[in-house]
Amino acid sequence: MHPDSIQALNSIQQNAHNKRVVFVSGNFNIIHPGHLRLFRFARESGDYLVVGLLDAKSEGALMPENLRLEGIQSISWVDHCFILHDAPEAFIEELKPSFVVKGKEHEDRYNPERAVVEKNGGKILFGSGDVSFSSIDLMRREWKDLNLSTIKKPLDFPARHGFEAKDLLPILDRMSKLKICVIGDLIVDEYITCDPLGMSQEDPTIVVMPVSWDKFIGGAGIVAAHARGLGAQVSFFSIFGKDETADYALESMERYGVVTNSYKDESRPTSLKQRFRAGQKTLLRVSHLRQHSITGELKNQISKDIKGILDDIDLLVFADFNYGCLPQSLVNDIVAECSKRGIMMVADSQSSSQMGDISRFTDMTLVTPTEREVRLALQDFDSGLVVLAWIPTYSIWRPLF
Repeated sequence: MHPDSIQALNSIQQNAHNKRVVFVSGNFNIIHPGHLRLFRFARESGDYLVVGLLDAKSEGALMPENLRLEGIQSISWVDHCFILHDAPEAFIEELKPSFVVKGKEHEDRYNPERAVVEKNGGKILFGSGDVSFSSIDLMRREWKDLNLSTIKKPLDFPARHGFEAKDLLPILDRMSKLKICVIGDLIVDEYITCDPLGMSQEDPTIVVMPVSWDKFIGGAGIVAAHARGLGAQVSFFSIFGKDETADYALESMERYGVVTNSYKDESRPTSLKQRFRAGQKTLLRVSHLRQHSITGELKNQISKDIKGILDDIDLLVFADFNYGCLPQSLVNDIVAECSKRGIMMVADSQSSSQMGDISRFTDMTLVTPTEREVRLALQDFDSGLVVLAWIPTYSIWRPLF
């Protein structure tokens, strides 16, 4: 056997003493929900899961060994993984696992491992499920989607306004000199990928099994993170609950390099939006949040803290998702102070599943409402887009030109 296989065998035998060992092997170019379900099935079949990652000489191995190995190592169900340079059946003969697990698609095919497994008193199992993915197909689709030659740039826009794309580079360079304050509702978005099992026989309910969980910073938090990513120095002000979601958000903001001023509100959880998805479609959205306004005490503290840094701020961003972080009195305090000091202000007020009013942010240099948000603010559901875009410039917000 290859020296790496011998080393892996020794480590497994030392750590899995008196445990039921389960063995899985494959290329695993891209870890997808089908793989996750297979690993979960394998781990639940025994006590110690070993994954042999086929080396670069294996047919169908498209990505470097170290990158594929890193992907397997990040999966908590896997107890030991290594690069397998030998034929799987040769390693299995030495390992003598209780179970060897393969995908359901192999059940009706020839499996060279079967004879070795059964000779040593083990059993070969085939992962249950209907999910079928091809790593190669996924990679081909990804490469096709990311083909930069297919991206169509709106060249007519700069032509109409008298500039070229290269003229934007000095502006981006100046971002590193900006100091920005972002205030608004932080949201954590969680995407739960599920395997659809079918329709319940007891009631008309879709039955799914979650196979992966992914969390992302959203709301005002991602606005602050993007500004920091462009090079600006960013101070972020928002409301948090006392929960694990808050811990995740604060760790993420620190990783992004954003200076976060967090205010604990025990009357609400940290806003968490969960989306349960299957087959690239969203089945259900669950929002863990409260929409009442913050207390007067919190409002006064935030106002005081923001005013304390305004002498060192070039731009203030209101990122309002209408979950209570920005009551009107707080907005008025900050707008009045920024106006006195000549600090540029911009605002966005989301009104998707909740009610908002972008017109409450006065004296802004820039606002970014959707058509629906403008119509709600102006109570105009009949005029065309040109009229809607023209009216606010002179009646509510500071002219841009």
